[in-house]
Amino acid sequence: MSTASINGWCLTSTSPSTQSSSLRRATLRPSVVTNLNSSVSPPTLIRNRPVFAAPTPLLTPSNWREDMGNKSYEEAIEALKKLLSEKGELKAAAAAKVDQITAELKTTSSDGKPFDSVERLKDGFIYFKKEKYEKNPALYAELAKGQSPKYMIVACSDSRVCPSHVLDMQPGEAFVVRNVANMVPPYDQTKYSGIGAAIEYAVLHLKVQEIVIIGHSACGGIKGLMSFPYDGTTSTDFIEDWVKIGMPAKTKVQAENSGEPLAVQCTCCEKEAVNVSLGNLLSYPFVRHGLVKKTLALKGGYYDFIKGTFELWSLQFALSTPLSV
Repeated sequence: MSTASINGWCLTSTSPSTQSSSLRRATLRPSVVTNLNSSVSPPTLIRNRPVFAAPTPLLTPSNWREDMGNKSYEEAIEALKKLLSEKGELKAAAAAKVDQITAELKTTSSDGKPFDSVERLKDGFIYFKKEKYEKNPALYAELAKGQSPKYMIVACSDSRVCPSHVLDMQPGEAFVVRNVANMVPPYDQTKYSGIGAAIEYAVLHLKVQEIVIIGHSACGGIKGLMSFPYDGTTSTDFIEDWVKIGMPAKTKVQAENSGEPLAVQCTCCEKEAVNVSLGNLLSYPFVRHGLVKKTLALKGGYYDFIKGTFELWSLQFALSTPLSV
């Protein structure tokens, strides 16, 4: 094994193991580890006066007045309470939500002002337009013609691990699929047609060169996988069945780290689940075809946002020379 440091990147190469079967088994080995110390540029957007039109309300209370928008949130809550008490057809459970709504309305931003979700979206778009869209007319003109990304990235839906932000990807560079715990299920035209369609489109139509599956630290989906009993009982409608895709990773981690605390096991499983998903990609015929033709490569990644590090490894796939006797 050899290691070299190039411009802050630590590159590690490992000699491939001897393979004797007619079809070499896929092997996973780390190839890149890097510390991300530099800050990432903030995102950037189409109109200085964006239009945000609210739909006409389906229910107009009898005590609705034009000046209600000028009142404070305390007055709005009182009006809501009055509405709930007047509307007998509303379920009693709705009244119990008033305290929750009150707490949400009282959520403040860093400057102490109540959080305005619509203003946040408007401000974000305007910033994007001024700092990105208008400063890169050639890029967006080219994107208007179509897309030809080099990567397909499968990442977690976790709000802290946006791959475009973490990897400083520009629009058009990556075709991104995000789901709970960055899972890739086995090929199944019925049960998992959503992500199957994304993989098919990326490989056959966009002709991406690499599929990268990225796990991350403190993943709630992996913690759920490691915590759910899977004893025939369920506490969720979708989550348990979905993260169960990573069950081989859970089984391996528990066997190899049985004496470790849950937090340590979760960290191991966050990486091992990526390997399971890489293996599942091999069940897609168009992925296998791309690997055989060497038009496609598969990689696994792990982003630790606590330590500020990123790991990258490759899945090696090859066919051996046929043996004639």
